[in-house]
Amino acid sequence: MASPIPPQPTASSVNGYRYDFEKPIAELEHRLQEARNGGERHAPEVRTLVTQLEQLKRRIYGSLTPWQRVQLARHPQRPYTLDYIGLLCSDFVELHGDRLYGDDRALVGGTARFEGRPCLVLGHQKGRDTKENLMRNFGSAHPEGYRKALRLMTLAAKCRLPVIVLIDTPGAYPGIGAEERGQAHSIAWNLREMARLRTPVYVCVIGEGGSGGALGVGIGDCVTMLDNAYYSVISPEGCAAILWRDRARAADAAAALRLTAADLLGFGIVDEIIEEPLGGAHHDPEFVSQRLRASILRFLKFADSQPLDALLERRYQRFRRLGVFVSRQQATASAAAPTSA
Repeated sequence: MASPIPPQPTASSVNGYRYDFEKPIAELEHRLQEARNGGERHAPEVRTLVTQLEQLKRRIYGSLTPWQRVQLARHPQRPYTLDYIGLLCSDFVELHGDRLYGDDRALVGGTARFEGRPCLVLGHQKGRDTKENLMRNFGSAHPEGYRKALRLMTLAAKCRLPVIVLIDTPGAYPGIGAEERGQAHSIAWNLREMARLRTPVYVCVIGEGGSGGALGVGIGDCVTMLDNAYYSVISPEGCAAILWRDRARAADAAAALRLTAADLLGFGIVDEIIEEPLGGAHHDPEFVSQRLRASILRFLKFADSQPLDALLERRYQRFRRLGVFVSRQQATASAAAPTSA
């Protein structure tokens, strides 16, 4: 299992995990802690600082830029897949291996009970420290990870178990070994097979949703995102390096990519945004898990009311509608059509 979620940090310990835009909050928290340590005589100052801190948090976290949301999605204390499994499910039994090459520990999955109902749950898993991150490959799965995921989802379909997928990856691993073992093929195969998987599939982006690495397990009947997660065809740094040959312009790229939950809900790419507490999911994992639980329950209630063939057709049409394209014949006809005066 993953190492447990770190306890909510105090003002004295949190500075190492603060981003630049959070530093005013950290400084005010430090002043508040000092006032509380001063005893009863500082009670009026404590009340004033508490009010100021709440206002400051609402001002900063209420107007986050896309790049700041990307930073929160990558926060080292943010809950990961195994953390949510522990909060949402019981009787989790992790299953390993793709039966072809090996086991990829960047993508975990197994059977569990959700609200007493048997299910299959899987997702990307990062590490809490350097050693675990190396073992988990920083959440970037190899082809055997995607083959393992499909093996487990196929098993779920045979056993008529709903599938819950939690996405949190900067992208599929791009190394030579992964390419030699069929990285692109394994992701493409998953896209096809998940589109026709004969069981309900719920997907949630809980942190990073990076390109094909996310989409390789992201075909579902319902796709949701946490409020501070992102979902994009490329990382902001990668986009900046291609467009401007300068990774330092990642903030500009994040704004151009329209990768936030609000953007993607407007485009119809995701179906629901799941609320996070001020400052991100790491401030109250239990709160987020309860919101996620309610979303999954709503989906399962809906899925149970649908004939399976109708659910699959709806899934297929959902992804067919994404994006806009024009054929050469349509473009030619449009150009030849007379324009009104």
